[in-house]
Amino acid sequence: MTTELEPDITETLPQPDVAEPREFVQAAGLVALFAVLTILAVIGLGLRARHAAAQALVKTAQSAVVARVSVVHPQPNGSNEELVLPGNIQAFVEAPIYARTHGYLKSWYFDIGAYVHQGQLLAEIETPEEDQQLDQARADLKSAQANMNLAETTAVRWQNLLKKNAVSKQETDQAVSDFAAKQATVDASSANVRRLEQLQSYEKVYAPFDGVITARETDIGALIDGDSSPRELFHLAAINKLRVFVPVPEVSAASIANGQRVILTSDEFPNDVFHGTIARDSNAVDPASRTLNVEVDVVNQNHKLLPGSYAFVHIKEPGNAKGLTIPANTLLFRKEGLQAAVVRNGHAELVPITIAHDYGGTVEVSSGLKRSDSVILDPSDSLIGNTPVEVEPGDGAQQ
Repeated sequence: MTTELEPDITETLPQPDVAEPREFVQAAGLVALFAVLTILAVIGLGLRARHAAAQALVKTAQSAVVARVSVVHPQPNGSNEELVLPGNIQAFVEAPIYARTHGYLKSWYFDIGAYVHQGQLLAEIETPEEDQQLDQARADLKSAQANMNLAETTAVRWQNLLKKNAVSKQETDQAVSDFAAKQATVDASSANVRRLEQLQSYEKVYAPFDGVITARETDIGALIDGDSSPRELFHLAAINKLRVFVPVPEVSAASIANGQRVILTSDEFPNDVFHGTIARDSNAVDPASRTLNVEVDVVNQNHKLLPGSYAFVHIKEPGNAKGLTIPANTLLFRKEGLQAAVVRNGHAELVPITIAHDYGGTVEVSSGLKRSDSVILDPSDSLIGNTPVEVEPGDGAQQ
């Protein structure tokens, strides 16, 4: 119980401010709201980045599935194609020179590399035995002629006596027959003399045609035996005109024609071009190599091309105006046959094709492709039909 003298304590204590707690609560709410908004913003950015990464991953996966390819358009085959083949050069005429007599080599006048003309003396052979045989044959001929002359005189005399009936017919016939026998002996002796004279003429060895001496297989004093073991003295080759033998593949054999002009090149003379003409061919394909043997004649007046060497023969093949050419690296060899991969509507389609000519780096296609087709270069061996593909930029092909 209070008295009037005791002061009121409640009056002396300070009173709290009611507005202060309200401001504090409001500030705390703003901080919480800002924190929530910050968290939401961070979550939104994270979700957005994750979505972008997912989209990038999808694009990467799609690009990995769709193959990127390079394409080429078939080209018309209106111009002539060139077939380049190796050729074997040989002399137009080539022959070994043998001796046809017996003896010893007396002298030779031309060595290897020398150019000789037809009829020039190449060598001389000493034949003492054949010379003696010829002298004996000539003496036998003279003896036979003397006997024939006597038999002829006797036969004429007996025929005149027969007209006067001074001798018998039997004796006259014997005289005439003896004359005929002596005449045959003369003929045989004459033939033997001519044979030996012919053998004696072989003592001098002459060039049978214009050419170059490519080999000399004898020397002075060498024994010459023309019958039992003939020995080659010289080897002569005509090089003013050459033969070039070219094996043409069977697929191109039909385009070869006699009289066709060709061009020859040689690694030995890279800046020179030689002209030739197809002279003949074998008219048969070699079953071992499946090639047609073709002979090309080449004029070699400057003697640059050498027999036995190689040359490259450039043969123009007539192209098919309706045919199309594509690179050889576009072909697919499958069990279904020869195919090419074509891009259509963003997918690869395998198209069967037929090859008319094979030119090495390119082939002529007679069926299966159109001029507007986009043919895939270097297609994968595992490529199948209806595979999605993407054409490399800059190819300008239809998809």
